[in-house]
Amino acid sequence: MVKSYLKFEASKTFGLVASATSNIVWIKDEGLLTSSHRTGAGRAIVGAGEEVACWDVKKGELLAKWRDSDCNAQVTCIAQSKADEDIFAVGYEDGSIRLWDSRLGTVMISFNGHKTAVTQLAFDKGGARLASGSKDTNIIIWDLIAEVGVVKLRGHTDQITSLNFLSGAADEDDIAENDQDRFLLSTGKDSLIKFWDLSSQHCIETHIAQSNGECWSLGLSPDQSGCITAGNEGELRVWSIDPNAMKEIAKEKEGANTQKILVDRGNLYRHGKDRTIGVHFHPHSDYIAVHGSEKSLEILRIRGEKEIQKTLARKRKRRKEKDGAENDQTAPIGDSPDSLATVPITEIFVSHAIVRTGGKIRSVDWIRGKGLQLLAATTNNQLEVYNVVSAEKKKKDQEEIDYTRTLSVEIPGHRTDVRSLALSADDRMLSSASNGNLKVWNVRTQTCLRTLDCGYALCSTFLPGDKIVVVGNKNGELEVFDIASSTLIDTIQAHEGPVWALHVHPDGKSMVTGSADKTAKFWKFEVVQEEILGTKRTMPKFKLVHIRTLKVNDDILSLKFSPDARLLAVSLLDNTVKVFFVDTLKLFLNLYGHKLPVLNMDISYDSKLIVTCSADKNIRLWGLDFGDCHKAFFAHQDSIMAVAFMPHNKEGDGHNFFSASKDRLVKYWDGDKFEQIQKLEGHHGEIWALIISHSGDFIVTASHDKSIRVWQQTDEQIFLEEEREKELEELYEQNLAESLDKEEEAIEGEDKPEAVAAGKQTMETLTAGERIVEGLELGLEDLEQIREYNERKTSNPKAAPPSRNPLYLAYGNISAEKYLLNTIQKIPAASLQDALLVLPFSKLPALFTFLNIWAGKEWDIPLTCRILFFILKTHHRQIVASKMMRPMLDGIRGNLRRVLSKQKDEMGYNLAALQFIGGQVRDKSRSDYVDEELWEQEEQQQRGVKKRQFVTVA
Repeated sequence: MVKSYLKFEASKTFGLVASATSNIVWIKDEGLLTSSHRTGAGRAIVGAGEEVACWDVKKGELLAKWRDSDCNAQVTCIAQSKADEDIFAVGYEDGSIRLWDSRLGTVMISFNGHKTAVTQLAFDKGGARLASGSKDTNIIIWDLIAEVGVVKLRGHTDQITSLNFLSGAADEDDIAENDQDRFLLSTGKDSLIKFWDLSSQHCIETHIAQSNGECWSLGLSPDQSGCITAGNEGELRVWSIDPNAMKEIAKEKEGANTQKILVDRGNLYRHGKDRTIGVHFHPHSDYIAVHGSEKSLEILRIRGEKEIQKTLARKRKRRKEKDGAENDQTAPIGDSPDSLATVPITEIFVSHAIVRTGGKIRSVDWIRGKGLQLLAATTNNQLEVYNVVSAEKKKKDQEEIDYTRTLSVEIPGHRTDVRSLALSADDRMLSSASNGNLKVWNVRTQTCLRTLDCGYALCSTFLPGDKIVVVGNKNGELEVFDIASSTLIDTIQAHEGPVWALHVHPDGKSMVTGSADKTAKFWKFEVVQEEILGTKRTMPKFKLVHIRTLKVNDDILSLKFSPDARLLAVSLLDNTVKVFFVDTLKLFLNLYGHKLPVLNMDISYDSKLIVTCSADKNIRLWGLDFGDCHKAFFAHQDSIMAVAFMPHNKEGDGHNFFSASKDRLVKYWDGDKFEQIQKLEGHHGEIWALIISHSGDFIVTASHDKSIRVWQQTDEQIFLEEEREKELEELYEQNLAESLDKEEEAIEGEDKPEAVAAGKQTMETLTAGERIVEGLELGLEDLEQIREYNERKTSNPKAAPPSRNPLYLAYGNISAEKYLLNTIQKIPAASLQDALLVLPFSKLPALFTFLNIWAGKEWDIPLTCRILFFILKTHHRQIVASKMMRPMLDGIRGNLRRVLSKQKDEMGYNLAALQFIGGQVRDKSRSDYVDEELWEQEEQQQRGVKKRQFVTVA
């Protein structure tokens, strides 16, 4: 009989405030429906692993999590739509982009056009287009209404570091006329700044943005009159943008290309000498936030014209005094005010304040409201809000304080990597220990119950009763914490080296600790009566009492009691595992075979098997009766950090165990058959710790990506053969996708055009293409059968109907053309063009046959037109040369013309009717009291409207 296993699935993720891969977006909470959620400080939208998290900045509460179950890639970029503030574009590490509706927490559209991680996203002003830039050096413009990629722009030779739409309009009237942003400004790590004209789809201007290597970011001023690019060694370069030159290009006048749009105005240098990864202009005030990847954030202030002239006059005066009487003749010239175009850039931008943050900055965003407030996301898993004192207030108060940290979101996560996990006996509480913090979590609700300060923790455990947690530190100390009162009861200098492991004796009355000082020490739990100073009363106090010591000849890395309390296994730095009797501390077995030190081990529920995992990427299973190695297998692609057996033999799975590694995977193994049962993917960093619940229903892992994940056992059964087949299929699909990418690159070659079609073949588009081909083949057969049947029917009215394909009968005897249309309608609009590219040219006559039927029956005309135009554009030369296809196209054209003109008439009629009803509503809603001036204005407006109405209908 085939053995089945119960499947484990990812169920909860917590401990992650903001991951260091993505940027941060601040949004106001006025749009919230319920007033209870409004705190006035706004909300922060951040990437947290593969999810997007929405935090209440004031309360530190998680309000929502957006997660697409199909996507396991990390979030790398977030952008908010300017037109509809509830819509967010989110870019992922696998090159996909999803549009989320923040109110419903659902995906509206998903795009897949980039080969690697999306690094930049930008909406245009109308919110109808989205530009995305990626590590694959390409920029793609997406049409959000038609849900397709418009064009892929290629010109940069390294990852895209910023994207900004520009309207190209000099004043408000032009903006009203030209609602669409016509130009795109981009920078790349190749140190180039490029100016793209989106109507002609080519680059019209390229400059070198930085003098010393890469360009890491660009900040565009709110009025689009200038921008600042930033690079290495604290260098900032200021550019002015000439709106008149853009206007000339937009009007497509001859000779317009002679004018430069971007004009270099000079360099600034900030205090920090690291690379500058963010430049953010304040939306309303004259301040700029600039930050690198270190722990400081600089605020620059833009001076007003009067202030600049004042300082320049002061400088001229000083220079005059210095030079003395020599310059008496030139004095009048020196006093003339400079125009802003000639003023040195260092006089316009001055340093205002330097904000020191609690961690290295990943991203910042201005909080729009009263005063100067900044929201910063740091790489050590926290969000901070800083209030910066503005220049006006500084003068009044004459205070030394430039800024204050007002709010932060830091409780729900660790600042550093979690190195140890422990579960309480009832599996309801989880403790996680890192360098500096011990946190206790409620497993069911994932809320942080306690946060305690500790040293550099390496190992930890709950003691029986679940009220006390013991933590072993890197400096050799044992720290004893009382969870109920959140206090440190005791600190014991237990060892001279780091305490790498500790384990509680199965009887719950003592424990053992192992350290790099080559000793294992046994500790007894005692409650002693201590006198309260100055009184005769005593109070009970918990103590760890050292009872005996085991000395070995190398550093101890891990140790474990066997569940029957007979044996103690100790792993040493010399790659061996030594097994001792607990009572006499005599050596029983010596297990050697690993090539590198054993990092962790576990003993099965029946004390018969021991599993060891090592830095040599191997797992070994040993028998504890004779110390023989049952099996050694290559388990992971990197060091294996932890192993754990199932705690009991409930389903006959007592010899099954889990392993966690630095290769980011958790694997589930059968210890009797020596086979891999399941592979659990989800972490985005090295896994440091793994613990299995006492019930065996779930496991918990902690990783370098700062997340703690719970994997729950489900009722779903899995079979090894099916899992192997699934893995082979995934491997095949992965190779296929890679080969498609390589083919695409080979076709593009060296002399690649600047603008190409924005598409990417994925498994989804290939299978969609195959479904269309299948529908066409079945459909042609069916059409032929029906045609023959109709011919027979004319001569013999009682002829039996033909036996149709069972597929059509299953869908309720549907017609072939309807089935094909349904198939194509199910394909997402974003993938349709790539799916149509899968069709071989020989299938086009069949497709045209169906397009003609759809046009004749007036079925989904927009889709019919879209397919037709795309096919004509793609295969234009072959179709024109083919004798067979020309007449087919004539038929389609006749049908389409008829249908489209009918639809146009309908629309015109409906528009006229709506405008007529609108006029009636306006007349009826007018009140009796009339203000003459207002009435005259309204009359004039209405006359204007009527005039326009006439034009529209005509």
